[in-house]
Amino acid sequence: MADFAGAWVFYSVLPGLPWVEPSFRRIARFAPWIGLTLGAIQVGFWWVLIFLGWPSIAVAPLLLAFGIWFSGGLHHDGLMDTADGLAAGRSRRLEAMEDSRVGASGVLALAMVLLIEMGALIQLGPQAPVALLLAAIGARAAPLWAMAHFDYLRQDGSAAFHREHASPGWDLLPLLPLLALLLPMAGALPLVMGTLVALLVPEWLGRRLGGHTGDSYGATVVLTEAFILLMSALLATAI
Repeated sequence: MADFAGAWVFYSVLPGLPWVEPSFRRIARFAPWIGLTLGAIQVGFWWVLIFLGWPSIAVAPLLLAFGIWFSGGLHHDGLMDTADGLAAGRSRRLEAMEDSRVGASGVLALAMVLLIEMGALIQLGPQAPVALLLAAIGARAAPLWAMAHFDYLRQDGSAAFHREHASPGWDLLPLLPLLALLLPMAGALPLVMGTLVALLVPEWLGRRLGGHTGDSYGATVVLTEAFILLMSALLATAI
């Protein structure tokens, strides 16, 4: 419960749990549950606004803004820093990622991701709520693969505790009830597709960077969420 409370505080700006002192040692295993919470809030806003007569083209950008707000922008900041690092070249990669200034590559990466997500949500229409939940959960599960299979590139980095205290295998256990919950809602094919995206994104980033950092963990979350929404929209169109 202490780790869950830590995940609640670390991954969202929601009020802390008053009955337990948070611990931040092994919080990544509970990140998918925080994703479920944030995704459920977005779904609630979607249903309310659609009920009030808003078109999906207006609701989609609002939901994305709410998602950034409730997560504190933590992962999107990591996306921008990672994009700047990849653009800087291998010799200056970590230096560029540590720079507090955001470069053109970071701005473009964020804009592209938000446009992809917005287009996917508009296309999904009534199927957007289920896709939002799948993306929110899958995106927060993706860094678990990065932590288990790649070295952490900054031993003194602020997110080094994720890798240091990670316990591959056991950290996946809190995810299993969520997968069981999603299966009847999303269906087997979207769930398999989401799982593949959640594995391929951290794998690709880890190979490009030669490992992972706290920034690339955040980038993994945002990119996984965007591609799950995009694949959900493409799958819904094909079916």
